[in-house]
Amino acid sequence: MFFTAKVDRKMAEEKLNELRHQIDALDHDILELISRRARCAQEVAQVKQKACQASGEQAVFYRPEREAQVLRKVMQRNNGPLNDEEMGRLFREIMSACLALEAPVRVAYLGPEGTFTQQAAIKHFGHSAVCTPMSAIDEVFREVSAGAVSYGVVPVENSSEGVINHTLDSFMDSSLQICGEVVLRIHQHLMVSENTRRDHITRIYSHAQSLAQCRKWLDAHWPMAERVAVNSNAEAAKRVRGEWNSAAIAGDMAAELYGLEKIAEKIEDQPDNSTRFLIIGNETVPRSSEVAGNDKTSIVVSMRNQPGALHAILEPFHVHDIDLTRVETRPSRSGIWNYVFFIDFEGHQEDPVVHKVLERLGERANDLRILGSYPKGVL
Repeated sequence: MFFTAKVDRKMAEEKLNELRHQIDALDHDILELISRRARCAQEVAQVKQKACQASGEQAVFYRPEREAQVLRKVMQRNNGPLNDEEMGRLFREIMSACLALEAPVRVAYLGPEGTFTQQAAIKHFGHSAVCTPMSAIDEVFREVSAGAVSYGVVPVENSSEGVINHTLDSFMDSSLQICGEVVLRIHQHLMVSENTRRDHITRIYSHAQSLAQCRKWLDAHWPMAERVAVNSNAEAAKRVRGEWNSAAIAGDMAAELYGLEKIAEKIEDQPDNSTRFLIIGNETVPRSSEVAGNDKTSIVVSMRNQPGALHAILEPFHVHDIDLTRVETRPSRSGIWNYVFFIDFEGHQEDPVVHKVLERLGERANDLRILGSYPKGVL
């Protein structure tokens, strides 16, 4: 019996050593291939710089449509055992690091550090991007407009709490383009600091949206605690560090950044709670695919205040069988009881059928502005 167990251990050790040698060899191959890819990225940068010097144009290194194409191919070709999204995230980081060799992408996001918007920025651009927090959505727009950063990341809607009006209103005063989107699954956690007396929590901090997303859970578990809305979940986490009788609702990034302990996880009322973020920039984005449904377009339409105005907007989409993904109404600044419509739909402005729809809308509308065509969120 003892002899058999000893033999089994020896055979297992030999098998493990063999597998470790295989992993070491594969790691060597992976390292070589990543280095080759990085050198290729450097050559791409040199070619772009020479071409732009000759033409007098400014070189553009980050191409949203190209990254969407690469990620889609990776996920389509993936045969496991890693799932498609996990594999996509790995390649996102490789592309982010390689792009940083060409030129680091500078990104402004709605801060402070530790917010879900920062998490969305990293999800879209990778950890090699240079991300700068801004204190308000309109500041993100101003930084991109001024050229201080190349892109901005702002929240636009939550699946349970609806649209972020401040973002929509900012587009009405801006000429920036939407270059992409990120959909982030939002998990809210109740967290405390090492100084918190858990049996004496009388105040819970969070952003108003997060408090609303956890309303039922709070009613059931902390009905007597005061709910205090602050500018961001990161600010909520920061406040808790200096108080003994408070807790915060925030995400994983805030917990890690401010050294807080999660005492209740995933407390959001809707298990599929998610927030959509927009990537804003100065360039128009070409089609990422010839396949219908891989790109989206966002527009803002101003109509005369008359019966049937909404029907006049929606009818061309119905006739040409274009799928609307969002329609929002906001008061117009041009007059009382006038409204503008923010519309998202599947398709790219370069598509012939979309071009026809936009032409018909232009004939009917007081004003039509294309906010951007961009790849649908891949990850």
